[in-house]
Amino acid sequence: MSSQNLVTLNVGGKIFTTRLSTLKQFPTSRLAGIVDGRDQEFKTVDGQIFVDRDGTLFSFILDFLRNHELLLPSDFADYQRLQREALFYELDSLADLLSQHLLQSRPAIMEVHFLNRNTQAFFRVFGSCSKTIELLTRRITVFVEQPTALAWSSNPFPPQMTLLALPPQRPSHHDLVFHCGSDGTIENHAGVRYISIKPDNRKLANGTNVFGLLIDTLLKEGFHLVSTTTPASGDKSECYVFERIKSPQVLGENKTPKPENTTIPAPSQK
Repeated sequence: MSSQNLVTLNVGGKIFTTRLSTLKQFPTSRLAGIVDGRDQEFKTVDGQIFVDRDGTLFSFILDFLRNHELLLPSDFADYQRLQREALFYELDSLADLLSQHLLQSRPAIMEVHFLNRNTQAFFRVFGSCSKTIELLTRRITVFVEQPTALAWSSNPFPPQMTLLALPPQRPSHHDLVFHCGSDGTIENHAGVRYISIKPDNRKLANGTNVFGLLIDTLLKEGFHLVSTTTPASGDKSECYVFERIKSPQVLGENKTPKPENTTIPAPSQK
């Protein structure tokens, strides 16, 4: 192999020798400019191009260029630093891949605010993941007791009740609100609010029971309790915070059609 086809880099004191074509796969990147002499900031000394960057992280970058996928150790945690190096070398495909991982690995946060007041219980659920809020909205049904259409003034017997099914309220994409129990105004023929959470078919009016079923639902969705705030006194709600770590996709996975002999298509560079 001709020596003209090889290039040696000294990256932060670590020496790398590889094919010139490997480093120039993205012709408009800064890395390509470094090895072909277009970037005058980097000089060749004793046959080596010195780059004052992290040499350990560059080994992962070089592996990505050689194999068109990024395979990292199971205990690797420096995703943000590796993304910073990818941006420095203007390797947009690698930087985008790391951005996807960082986004997917962020924990989803769920807050449950619970207030028991007399014969009623009030709930407000806030979530950083709107998809989970949508899932809960589809599962939760509020059943409101309503009297049948009778003339109350001429009917000496207690009114018959029917149940009106309603979804929980949605103040925003990230939260939902509902309450259960009786408001105690029987003289106005106001009924009881029941809560049902699928796949459980029970209609529950007791706030403590509804709270337990809601927590069980979140636990089955992969959330775990990370903190609680319970007021010592006063008419304030309790707050329970849950967290779920998302499972990131395998780095390098690409569901779009791929060119022959490559795994990640080369995007346009700066």
